[in-house]
Amino acid sequence: MKIKCLIVDDEPAAQRVVEKFLSNFQHAVISGSCKTAFEAINFLNNHRIDLLFLDINMPGLTGIDFLRSLRNPPVVIITTAYREYAVESYELDVVDYLHKPFSFDRFFQAFQKAEEKIKPSSSGASDNYEGVKASKDHFFIKADKKFVRVNYGELTYIESLGDYCKIHTEKSKVVAAITLKKLLEILPSTQFVRVHKSFIVAYDKIELVEGNTIKIGTSVVPIGYSYKKGFLKHIGE
Repeated sequence: MKIKCLIVDDEPAAQRVVEKFLSNFQHAVISGSCKTAFEAINFLNNHRIDLLFLDINMPGLTGIDFLRSLRNPPVVIITTAYREYAVESYELDVVDYLHKPFSFDRFFQAFQKAEEKIKPSSSGASDNYEGVKASKDHFFIKADKKFVRVNYGELTYIESLGDYCKIHTEKSKVVAAITLKKLLEILPSTQFVRVHKSFIVAYDKIELVEGNTIKIGTSVVPIGYSYKKGFLKHIGE
């Protein structure tokens, strides 16, 4: 599967860095490059894009405002020299936030996240869902042609990848063809809570809540605006 990419950045040098890094992925196709958000709007009106690399500080219209204006945005990776927009970006469901200058290793991690989110949209993952077998302390779920046991006590958080979910546990990660909504119906509500349209977390694995983020081990999970009030009330109780 080819991943069609669009780079939106007003700095030619920054565009070249993304182009160079993308050249390492045979299935990544650079469909275009734009210097302003207005150019990108015109481009998206005429081309289908899977992955958007988006700068924030651009003339005329910022990357954040541009992203807010899109009805059906592609998967987005932010590339910026500014750290302070990270939380706001995650609330807009970006897949990753790269702070310039970023290394190829960091870029590779972001591209992998985007790739996982893009693949399900064209693979008919929902047709492969065969349900889960739930018990009082665990469930079995089909992943990669195997049934994998997930213990509630080891589950840290779950990340939505469209029709798939990535289930993070203390021991491993499991990607399965199931929606976040369906998993929420299975999980005990006293142990797990949805904190974002793309994330469920385990209450007892939360180490720190700061601003609009939750720290779980080495991971940082965003808190969505519409979920924040109920979440904070619950942990306060």
